[in-house]
Order: sequence, then structure tokens, then C-alpha cells
Amino acid sequence: MAGTEKKPFLLEFEKPLAELQERIERIRELAEESSVDISSQIRQLETKYVQLRDEIFSSLTPAQRLQLARHPRRPSTLDYIQAICDEWIELHGDRRGKDDPALVGGVGKLAGIPVVLLGHQKGRDTKDNVARNFGMAAPGGYRKAMRLMEHANRFGMPILSFIDTPGAWAGLEAEELGQGEAIAYNLREMFRLDVPIICTVIGEGGSGGALGIGVSDRLMMFEHAVYYVASPEACASILWKDAVKSVPASAQAAEAMRINSQAAEALKITAKDLKNLGILDQILPEPLGGAHADSVRAAEVLKDAILKNLQQLQLLPSAELRSLRYDKFRQMGMFTEG
Repeated sequence: MAGTEKKPFLLEFEKPLAELQERIERIRELAEESSVDISSQIRQLETKYVQLRDEIFSSLTPAQRLQLARHPRRPSTLDYIQAICDEWIELHGDRRGKDDPALVGGVGKLAGIPVVLLGHQKGRDTKDNVARNFGMAAPGGYRKAMRLMEHANRFGMPILSFIDTPGAWAGLEAEELGQGEAIAYNLREMFRLDVPIICTVIGEGGSGGALGIGVSDRLMMFEHAVYYVASPEACASILWKDAVKSVPASAQAAEAMRINSQAAEALKITAKDLKNLGILDQILPEPLGGAHADSVRAAEVLKDAILKNLQQLQLLPSAELRSLRYDKFRQMGMFTEG
């Protein structure tokens, strides 16, 4: 029995592009079979495809960027590490009996520079996602990350952190094992490290789960990545759950989608929003169609940005590095008295 090819995963706003691409391919095949020259018509359709793609991806809503950040084919931490490193060895275990596959890390060389790399790791399919708990790290994951960061500090190696999680694992066992304490400990300890820390949000940066490896001297985000204190779905559920219940059952799915989009807009989760708020240091451009459309190009952009920032940070003495890191976070947010 002949195998069937898997259809590519398409987001709703990507479907018009896929349909146009399919039409171009169909016309090209017919032209080859009939030996008729319709190259000018094909060029017109290809021009239309490029224009449509530019139009769609230049006007994405926050909710659509969230969909791109969660795209199952989006490059993961391990994809980027393997693409940008000269060599890489993964290290395991928190030295307390746990090795969380949702948070990976190890040592490597980037353009000849010894570095420690770590980040959240989602799965590629359902089975892999279950094994990696959908990138939601347990306390052991954050303790493993801290062990690796202490190793980096001891041997003077810069730390590269890749954030891609919907949030820390919120299960009963995680609470019993000290999830809050593990994240809080990392937040405190990362401020005292003497080596440069560069964090990149490569997909989804969810709440404390992201912050557990997110204290940095430089925070970068890919263009279509998102960073939030609570997911738009959680925000909408808290603020507007009664609004969904008030409409007929047949319309509840559409209403839920509408208020999720409203929440995504209000939360200011996009790279552009966070840059305007002074939280983000640098936005990394993505290939048209998102990082998953050209993962090699996305990795090249990431590597170039990391090396440029490392070049600047490695010139600073440790005391100044720690002081600037502290000041950076103290200046975030707005406060009023009275």
C-alpha cells in the first residue's frame, strides 16, 4: 500500500497563500503536459502570491502572532543550538534526582567561544510533546538550568538562554516539589552571576516559566514571538468568561475566539509592544512566513545577533555587568504613589 504525504500544517490566515500556491503548481503541470507557453500568466500569479504574502505578514494581529509563535513546525531550542554551534554536548540532571526533558541545556562553542546554552524544549508531535510536557518545565528543570548557569559562572562562560514555553508546569506534583521556590531562586541567583547572559524569546514566553531562565543583560525576541504575564486564553477566561456563557451555545466558540483576540491585543504581548515599553532590547526579523518558513535563515539571524551582543558584553567588568543588569530590571514598569 502506497504511503500518503502529510499535509502541511496551515494557520487560517495562511490558507489563501497555500491555495494560490497550489493553483500555480497545477497550472505549471498542465502547461508542461500540453506544451503550451503560459509563463507570463504563471509570473503574474507568482507576483500576486508575493504581494499577498507581504500584505498578510505585514499586518498580523497579536492573536495571529501568537498562532505563529505556537506553530508546530517553528524551530525549537535544540534546532537553534544545533544550527548555530560549532559543537555541542547536552548535559542532564539537576543533581537532585531529576532530569526534566522540558528544559534542556549543555555546553558548546559558538564561533569558537565556549558557552553554556539552555532553553525550553517543546515536542514535534503529540508523543514527543507529551514526553516533554509541552515545554512546561518542572522544578527539576529550573534546578538543572541553575546548575548549568553556576557551571558557566565558575568557568567564565557566557550564558545563552532560549525561551519557548506556555508557562511552568502547574501540576500538583510540581507544587509539592517547590515550583515557586525553584523559579524564585533562579531569579535571585541570575542577578549575581559574573558572566554575560543573553536571553532570546524564540516562540512563546509564558509568565514565571519564562522568567525562570529570563534574567539577562540582553533580551531579544523574534519578530513573531510573544511574551506575556498570562496567556490571552487565561486572561479572557478570568475577565470575560461570563460574556461567553451569555451567548447561545452555537455562537460560544466564535465569541471565545473574539475575546481571546481582544485579550491578546490588551496584554501587549508582541515584540513591538515590548520594545516600546522598554522591556525588550532587540527584535530579530523573521523570514517572510515566519521562522518555520526558513529555519536556516532564522538561525543565521539569531547567531549574528548573539555574537554582536556578546562582543559588547564581554568588554564589561563583572561588577559593571551585574550593576547594569540590576538597573535594567529596576527601570522596568511604572509606579505611582499616593
